[in-house]
Order: sequence, then structure tokens, then C-alpha cells
Amino acid sequence: MEIVAIVAAAENRVIGRAGDLPWRLPSDLKHFKAATLGRPMIMGRRTWASIGRALPGRTTIVVTRNPSFRAEGADVVATFETALARGREIAARDG
Repeated sequence: MEIVAIVAAAENRVIGRAGDLPWRLPSDLKHFKAATLGRPMIMGRRTWASIGRALPGRTTIVVTRNPSFRAEGADVVATFETALARGREIAARDG
């Protein structure tokens, strides 16, 4: 199984600003959608909070150490290793 990481970073390595992307490029968003549709997607709690919802056509896995955290429409796990295992299960099940 192939694992792909998608990160958009500025030249100064900034990946976010005040809970959002530091820029809006339609081509970036189009690439993100094409690369993630139909696939399990792992993100941290802050990324989940910035998006605010499960994205359609993807299974979302949120990683957080907060055992009481809930994310409607997403699987919540405590470790990245657990997220990878869950992603593998989903990918094997969904093809």
C-alpha cells in the first residue's frame, strides 16, 4: 500500500496561519481533492478544527491525545501508528 503525505509549505516552512492556510491557490485545492478523494485521510486535531467537518468522499482519521475529543463523521485515534493501521484497514476494505 502506498502512503502519500501532502504538505503545502511556504519558503519559510510555514504550513498554517491562525488556523488556516497562509494562501489560497485554487490549483492547490484541486490537487488536494484529486489526491484524497476515495482514500483514507489522516490529520491532526488542529487541521480537523480548521476544516471544521468531514470532507465528502473520504474517510477521515483524526489523531489527538485528548480521549474525550469527538469529530462528527471521522474516526478519532490517539496515535499516528493507530491512524496508519486504521488507514490500511480502510484501504484494504474499500480497494
